[in-house]
Amino acid sequence: MSHDVPSVFQITRSLGADDAARIKRLLENGVKLPAQPRVLEELRQLINRSELDVRLLARVINKDPGLTAMLFKVVGNSAYRQLQPFDSVETILHAVGVHQTFNLVQAIALSGAGEIKKNRRVYEAFWARSHAVGQLAMLIADERVAVCNIFPDQAYLAGIFHDCGVPLLMQRFPTYCAEMKLGAPGIWIDLAEEDRKFNADHCVVGYLVARHWHLPEFICDAIRYHHAIGELGQHEARSMVAIVQLAVDIYYRDQRIASPEWERVKHEVLPELGLNDDALPEFVDIVLERFGGVVEA
Repeated sequence: MSHDVPSVFQITRSLGADDAARIKRLLENGVKLPAQPRVLEELRQLINRSELDVRLLARVINKDPGLTAMLFKVVGNSAYRQLQPFDSVETILHAVGVHQTFNLVQAIALSGAGEIKKNRRVYEAFWARSHAVGQLAMLIADERVAVCNIFPDQAYLAGIFHDCGVPLLMQRFPTYCAEMKLGAPGIWIDLAEEDRKFNADHCVVGYLVARHWHLPEFICDAIRYHHAIGELGQHEARSMVAIVQLAVDIYYRDQRIASPEWERVKHEVLPELGLNDDALPEFVDIVLERFGGVVEA
C-alpha cells in the first residue's frame, strides 16, 4: 500500500467489521485508489490558511485548463442562474463561495483521475452518466433546499462520486465490465451478483475513495449507502441518498429507460424530499426543463 493511502483503521472506523474486512481484502487484492491531482492539494493548503486570497486560489485552478473549462460548464447549470454570468474563475469563487467551488473542483477532478486502457467506451459512458446525475442532483438540491438543507455543490459532489467504485473495479477485474453487463443500455450493477462473482462492493470502494479524497463525512456515508437508504434511519446522509436516487431515476427517464431500482426505493426517497407520487411528474418536468431535456411523465 502506498504511503498516501490511509490505514484501514482510519478509513473504516465508522464501518462494521464485515465492511472493514472487505475493504482490507480489496486493498490487498490490488484496488488502487486514484491519486488526487496536485491542484487539489495546493487548493486545500490555501483554504486551510487563516486568510483566504481568492486571487491565489483562482491562479491555482487556472493552472489546469481542462479543469477550468469543466468548472465553467458546471456553474453554467441553472442551479446557479441567479449568480450568472461568470467571466473568470475569480468571479466564480466570489459568487459561489470558496468551499463550494472546491467541492465542484473535487468532483470534476475525480472524473479525470487515473487511466483506463480497456473498455474505454464504457468508461467514457460511465463518466458521462455520472456528470449527468451530478447535474440533476444539483437541480434537485436547488429545488428542495428548504426541505433537505443540501446545497447544489454538495449534491454534485455526491452525484459524481456515488458510483466511483465502479471504474476502479473495472480496472481491478478484467471480466468485471462484461459480467456486470455495463455496456448494455439500462443495465446497472446487481449488488448480490457483484458480491458473488467478485467478492467486492462498489459502494464500499466508493466510500474508500471518498474518504481518501477527504470528502465531508456525510457525503462519504451517502456514497456507502446509496443503494441502501433503508439502512440509514435518521442519519444525516439520508437526504443526500434520496437526492442521488431521484437524480438517477430522472436520468433514466430522460433516456427513456426504466430505472432498475426506483420502485423499490421511491417510498423512502419521496417523503425524504417532501414529495409524493402525485407531485412527482410535475417536479420531474421542472428539473428536466432546467436540465435542458424534456420527458413525458
